[in-house]
Amino acid sequence: MAEPRDVRQATLRLIRADPKAFTATLALNSLAAIAGLASPWLVGRIIDDVRAGHGATAVDKLALAILIAATAQLLLSRWARYVAHRFGERTLARVREEFVDRTLALPASVVERAGAGDLTARGTTDVALVGTTLRDVGPELLINSVQALFLLAAVISLDPLLGLCGVLGFGGIWWATRWYLRRARDGYLAEGAATSQVAEILAATATGARTVEALRLERRRVAASRDALETSRRTRFHTLFLRTVFFPAVEVSYVVPVVTVLLLGGVLLERGALSLGSVVAAALYLQRLSEPLDEILMRVEQLQSSGASFARVEGLARAPRATETDSPAPADDRIDVTGVRYAYDRGGEVLSDVDLTVRPGERLAVVGPSGAGKTTLSRLLAGVDAPTAGSVTVGGVPVVALGPEQLRRQVVLVTQEHHVFLGTVRDNLRIAEPSATDEELWAALTAVGADAWVRELPDGLDTALGDGGCRTDGSQAQQLALARVVLADPHTLILDEATALLDPTTARHTERALAAVLEGRTVIAIAHRLHTAHDADRVAVMENGRLTELGTHDDLVAAGGAYASLWRSWHGERPARPGTA
Repeated sequence: MAEPRDVRQATLRLIRADPKAFTATLALNSLAAIAGLASPWLVGRIIDDVRAGHGATAVDKLALAILIAATAQLLLSRWARYVAHRFGERTLARVREEFVDRTLALPASVVERAGAGDLTARGTTDVALVGTTLRDVGPELLINSVQALFLLAAVISLDPLLGLCGVLGFGGIWWATRWYLRRARDGYLAEGAATSQVAEILAATATGARTVEALRLERRRVAASRDALETSRRTRFHTLFLRTVFFPAVEVSYVVPVVTVLLLGGVLLERGALSLGSVVAAALYLQRLSEPLDEILMRVEQLQSSGASFARVEGLARAPRATETDSPAPADDRIDVTGVRYAYDRGGEVLSDVDLTVRPGERLAVVGPSGAGKTTLSRLLAGVDAPTAGSVTVGGVPVVALGPEQLRRQVVLVTQEHHVFLGTVRDNLRIAEPSATDEELWAALTAVGADAWVRELPDGLDTALGDGGCRTDGSQAQQLALARVVLADPHTLILDEATALLDPTTARHTERALAAVLEGRTVIAIAHRLHTAHDADRVAVMENGRLTELGTHDDLVAAGGAYASLWRSWHGERPARPGTA
């Protein structure tokens, strides 16, 4: 979350990015405000001229001047809004671009800990509120602020004493605004956090709907959703309470300056210190002052909400970023895991004293029961997470110290969670290698066995996928992800159940095809299907967060340990009874 100082600095940075438009907006608003000052003063002149016995000609001339001034104010105001809205749209584009850049720079572990719901809420609801501020609230606040200042200056110029009474009469507005601003920011930040929590729970429930049904967790998820909605309701009622105190107090305060000026103006008029026209003009100025002040206070209320949203959007600048690209280059492709321990934030230790060396070009299979720490180890090897203790290095360089581009060329992690991006098949593949030719794309698809179904698509590589285009099932999405791996051509490939969504025959064919394509590359496979371990150069066995066995398939089967038990169980063999041959 960005601090108020950070938000102010970000606002100034956005203004400095387009100074001409901002200056033009300020100048046009000032001219419009000056044009708006003419009408009350001219009304006062009409009253004085009528009392002095001047004819209709003088009144007509002043009425024509009022019409000209009103027309000028209308045209200048519309021009000012046009310039301000263009400024707001360009600035919003910069905010969106910064948000996307910062989001893409976030390490995967940070995104996972924050939750997709929170990031989604920041990128949609919060950015939309910031956009409303830049496009509508900001320009209106600027316009009405300039008008209010000029109106106060006009009252003071008529008579300093009346101007002082008018200013003092707005004491209630000052008190109400101060009371509101002290509480509003925290209230709206709490409301935004509650909204993110609702989005997070709904997204998690929708994504894991099948798991929820399978484990019969419907009541728990409904209860969690209701709790989140209740928290959101309470935060929204709190901000509503602030508004129900703020706005009535302001509305009552508008009447006080006008009444004060009329009473004091009557006394001064009786003493001959002021003309009736001046008193009427001052009252009209103050009465008209309620309009821009009302808009200002309304926009200030919106500004608190959007300011909290801007703090959440700008807060991404304070989040950890992926390592810059100037990290040291690994000496070779050897991976060393030394004394590694790892514990998640809300749980116990899941890896304990793991030591492992993966030689360049080796095919290593990591097996073990569920919960043994295999996936956690794969995340550490891929640089997604940093170990709590110990080190994971490639070529002598910590994996987490590699820049994003360097890391993708060195180590790639492929899980069973795959994404098909909006765009064509070609767009989905070129994410891994933007300069890839069509021949290279087809070669990658052939390597993973996806060329057949892609050729059957209406437009081949140019077929649009996702919403509005061709739908892909889980296995096809998985093959596209593996094709991207082939195009990325990493030195080390980590497969964490990457072929789990494929049927056994297709999975085995794909793994063998990948093995042929990645000949000479290091392949680390986290596997439940033990045929993967059978084909590997070495097998690592994980149990309770520890590496308990390491060797070739034949050696481990002959040793009769944990791996041998897994192998016999996978083949449906029963362990021999004691005393039997």
